[in-house]
Amino acid sequence: MRALAAEVADGNILRLVEKFLRAGVMEQGVFKPTTVGTPQGGVFSPLLANIALNHLDWQLDAAGYRLVRYADDFVVLCKTARQAKEARGLVERLLTELGLTLSAEKTQVTRFARAFHFLGFRIARRTVRMRDKSVEKFQDKVRELTRRKLNLDAEAIGKLNRVIRGTAQYFAARFASCRSLFRKLDAWIRTRLRAMKYGRKWRTDNYRLRRRYLERLGLLSLTSFCPAT
Repeated sequence: MRALAAEVADGNILRLVEKFLRAGVMEQGVFKPTTVGTPQGGVFSPLLANIALNHLDWQLDAAGYRLVRYADDFVVLCKTARQAKEARGLVERLLTELGLTLSAEKTQVTRFARAFHFLGFRIARRTVRMRDKSVEKFQDKVRELTRRKLNLDAEAIGKLNRVIRGTAQYFAARFASCRSLFRKLDAWIRTRLRAMKYGRKWRTDNYRLRRRYLERLGLLSLTSFCPAT
């Protein structure tokens, strides 16, 4: 609230935000008071997180570090292992001042050669690609929409296309290597749709339900979103 008051002079807005923070939450129909932090999923939470972590951004910049941050996920870039160790110590101290702590599970000091994960990508010295966990999440969504008990119709294709479009538009960035993975996922999706249509998984169904037929139904492909090379 002190950080917010430094940016916002309107007392009515400040009081409204404070009421929101103290309003409590409903969990499975049971009211629970809010004693610390912001309600997860609340509309104010991302904004307040950015205001709080703005202090971290400027302090690291003043110390000469390069920082990339999105909400509460961030990477500090260093030239040596010693600098990285010093940067981690500084981050821990600055977050302590804000009443926050680093996640031991998600925090690591690593090298580009070993790769690291950031915002769903696996970033290495030579390649940037979709991380395995992101692939699993995408496949779980597709599995849910292509269960064999469902009908293969325009509505089903429409729902599937929304998942395909959202994933492709995010991960098919110009800096990412995604075409090979996307080809495999496209083939896997077509296999799921054939099994959905016939209630089984046979190779001969590739000829009974060809790719062109699925395209005529309106099925999008992940590879169609890849940048031209």
